[in-house]
Formats: sequence, structure tokens, C-alpha cells
Amino acid sequence: MRFDSSSFVMKLFIATPSPFARKARVTLLEKQIPHEIVIDNPWQPASQVKGLNPLAKIPTLVLDDGRVIHDSKVIFEYLELERPGHLPQDKREKIIHRLVEVVADGICDAVVMTFLENQRPEGSRSQFWLSRQADKIRAGVHELEQKILPSGTFTSLGLGLAEIATVCALGYLDLRYADYNWRSDAPNLLKLFDGL
Repeated sequence: MRFDSSSFVMKLFIATPSPFARKARVTLLEKQIPHEIVIDNPWQPASQVKGLNPLAKIPTLVLDDGRVIHDSKVIFEYLELERPGHLPQDKREKIIHRLVEVVADGICDAVVMTFLENQRPEGSRSQFWLSRQADKIRAGVHELEQKILPSGTFTSLGLGLAEIATVCALGYLDLRYADYNWRSDAPNLLKLFDGL
């Protein structure tokens, strides 16, 4: 899909609560890439994203040449190819960043599933489902807490994909899963969170 690209910078279509959109936005900011933010609700009939992304999902990035990229992982990959610096060159460290991203995104997915389940009438909610999501969230936070180095990062790179994905996941916990005090379970992640 292409977008009319007559003289504009990249446009990032986001929904403000989305941790995946936040990950794309933070990446653009950290890489100092000029862009415009377009807030769009893909659940609304007038959503622009529906015409750009066949899945009508956030985030969606319209490049300055009109090409369209969607999914935070693909957006990050494209931006990293254009302006490297947020993934290590070392293969093993690169895998660490990707694995941390998977865990952070999995935490976000579990929070989304919990939020959606809680939108159902109280008598229709599956406590089994909610309990499984809670277990995933806590296990994910525990895993990230175990992987972070004393330096406050996940590898020698410093600020990279792993740190960006983790901070976005922790922020999303605060927004949509506030009853869980991840700070008491993860003091090292708290240092990372407070430092960014």
C-alpha cells in the first residue's frame, strides 16, 4: 500500500495507550528521525489506519516516500536499517535484545488480553484465563529482572531495543495493570525505568 507522499515527513499512526505504538515512537525519537504523530483509533469507522494496514492495527508508519510499514517489530527493523545503533553488532548480544523484546511484548500481550477479558460482563469473565495472563505477566517481569545487568542494561550496548521494549512494557503495566506492583518485584528494572 502507498500513501500520497507529496512533501511530508514520516507519519506514525498510533493509539495513545498502545505499548507497541510507544515502542515505535520512542525508537523514532531516540534515532532523531523527523516524523509526525497521527492519533487514530482503529476501532472507529473513520480510522485512517484501515486504509493503510490490512489488519487495521497500530502502529502503522507511512514513510516519506509513501510506503507503509506496520507492526512495531518491522518498524523497528526498518528504522534500524536506516539508522543503526539500537541493536548490537555482536550476534549473541543481538539475540539477547530480540529475546528481551519477545518477553516485553509478551507481557504487553497478556495485559491486553486481561484488559479485553475485563471488558466482558463480570459473570462472563474467565478467571482461569485471567489467572493465566497474570502468571505470564509476573513470569515475564521476573525473567527481565533476572536478565538485566548491574549496569542497568541488558548488554554492553547501552540503550537499545531491549531497554526500549522493556520500558514500554513497564509503562503499560502502570497504565492497564496498575494493581500489580512490579516495582517491588523488580528493583533493577525500576532503575532502568526511572533512568529513561
